[in-house]
Amino acid sequence: MRAFVVTSPGQTRVEDVEPPAAVPGEVVVDVERVGVCGTDHEFLTGDMAYLHSGHARYPMRIGHEWCGVVSAVGDGVDASWLRRRVTGDTMLGCGACATCAAGRRYLCPNRQEIGIRGGRPGALAEQLAVPVTALHALPPTVGPAAGALVEPGGNSIRAAQAAGAASGVRIAIWGPGTIGLLTALFARAAGAQVHVVGLTDESLAFARTLGLPASIDMAPGSFDAAIDATNGASAPGDALRAVRPGGRVVCIGIAAEPSRVDTRDLVFGDITVVGLLSGSPGLAAAIDRYATGAVDPTPLVAATVGLDEVGRALAGVRPDGAGPGPKVHVDPRL
Repeated sequence: MRAFVVTSPGQTRVEDVEPPAAVPGEVVVDVERVGVCGTDHEFLTGDMAYLHSGHARYPMRIGHEWCGVVSAVGDGVDASWLRRRVTGDTMLGCGACATCAAGRRYLCPNRQEIGIRGGRPGALAEQLAVPVTALHALPPTVGPAAGALVEPGGNSIRAAQAAGAASGVRIAIWGPGTIGLLTALFARAAGAQVHVVGLTDESLAFARTLGLPASIDMAPGSFDAAIDATNGASAPGDALRAVRPGGRVVCIGIAAEPSRVDTRDLVFGDITVVGLLSGSPGLAAAIDRYATGAVDPTPLVAATVGLDEVGRALAGVRPDGAGPGPKVHVDPRL
């Protein structure tokens, strides 16, 4: 089968590789759609932290935002999974440690991450092997574009929930990218009053087309909660200054360098700060919101390309005819 491979920093190619086998406890999925995200870009540049910690190494088979159809099942897997449309959890815990036993496999120190960590091949290929325990079935109302946005949606709905999104709650969200915009949509669907913050009016233009108020700066202390969904080291401090005393700050973005926050501001403001790693606990809720139409993520998809165009997309080249959204999808069948 064909698969996209990052062979070294800045070097990629599409290779013919052995297709996956349905080993015991796993299924093989024919991939319909895959999202390209910031983590994938970090593997292209060589900046991804796992490359330096030893949890990942080149060559890398990337891609962790995906959906598809189960085409084969291994021993011990219920045959009813065959021909079902699915997506799946990226974080695959070992299942044997205390963290996994506590139901938090996404924090397992020995985890694999599909297309990211521990040598698990990613979804930028014609087929993908996945443990059945990681699968989530997709209802008919969740099409391929939305299905491949479940994984970032899981992160985003957790961020909205951590910020206390509810009727009348005022939430500022730093970052008009995929995670920031999805978080805003989930928070708005929960009744919150949301405001998106970005660096330029140009970066915020698309947010406004979604009916989201957006601006470059905010008045200090004007929000009940603030969410950093950026890769900027200054954003957590900016978010902290935006919340009222007793408010909440949620950090889901990861900067390339350490962020600086004055903990005196946390103490004197009695501020709650929450860090979020994974969308795993939010996947089912994201699917539900998409299925019911409470949140429509599909406008975020600017274009869908084939495997041969992934390298350019990772390098930041917008596909010909791309729309204004922040997300590029890949259909490995093209």
